[in-house]
Amino acid sequence: MKKIYRRLLLFIVIVVNCVGLMAGCGSSTSTTGSKGKGTLETIKEKGVLTVASSNDAPFAFVDSKTNEFTGIDAEIIKEVAKRLGIEKVEMKQVPFENLLVELNNNSVDMVTDGMYIKDERKKKALFTNIWYKEGEAIVIPKSSNITKKEDLKNASLGGQKGTAFLEIAQKWENDGAIKEVKVFGSQSELMLAANTGKIDACITDGMVAGYTLSQDSSLNLKMLSPYKVEASGMVAAAVRKDDRELADAVNGKIDEMKNDGTILNILKKYGMNEDYFVSAEEGHTSDK
Repeated sequence: MKKIYRRLLLFIVIVVNCVGLMAGCGSSTSTTGSKGKGTLETIKEKGVLTVASSNDAPFAFVDSKTNEFTGIDAEIIKEVAKRLGIEKVEMKQVPFENLLVELNNNSVDMVTDGMYIKDERKKKALFTNIWYKEGEAIVIPKSSNITKKEDLKNASLGGQKGTAFLEIAQKWENDGAIKEVKVFGSQSELMLAANTGKIDACITDGMVAGYTLSQDSSLNLKMLSPYKVEASGMVAAAVRKDDRELADAVNGKIDEMKNDGTILNILKKYGMNEDYFVSAEEGHTSDK
């Protein structure tokens, strides 16, 4: 009888423990689920979308006169945020070559800075649909004897670290098309070097060059023309690989803004035309 009693007691203890474990598992899952909010939901609750930029005009920069976050990408993402019900967009200044590093360190929600969609970058981040397209330009002193690309053979050419344009310059150097490449950390340093004769020319974003030269009369520089663009790039925003929901939400608003003319109007505001515009249908190829 005692053996039967002990067996019954042991059976009850085992059942109680199993029920406890099951209850514990259920409780743990429920707690995790309630706390595991997605990036988009978290942003909406905070009311602030934080984007990383290297503070380069005309893409995404803080205007020194108004202290406002402005530029092509800035105006696009602020309108996207508005349409998503997000009250504010804040910029965190980061060196261009570290933008995706900062993104994956979770210190920002998104990168918006005229960034080209490239295969090596797609390994590190998820790009939205294409926002617009553009290409490089060669900037030279107004008094320069350089009149065509072939004249760069004996020239020093500057490029900004981390950009697709620096890669073009380095390729030209390897091919013997230019004498040497010099690397600079920012757009302002690059243009200043060209302006003061530290380099013979520089390669940079065509939109950046056009905007900078139109805004700064102290720069005794011009864009090489005629010049055939060799690397037309597709520009988009980047989010973390697992932030598909955020990317999809942004994509929906980008398409909407393309179809209602908002994005083309922003491009025209900064001196661009239909050549830079990418339709909603054409833009659905950024992460394929």
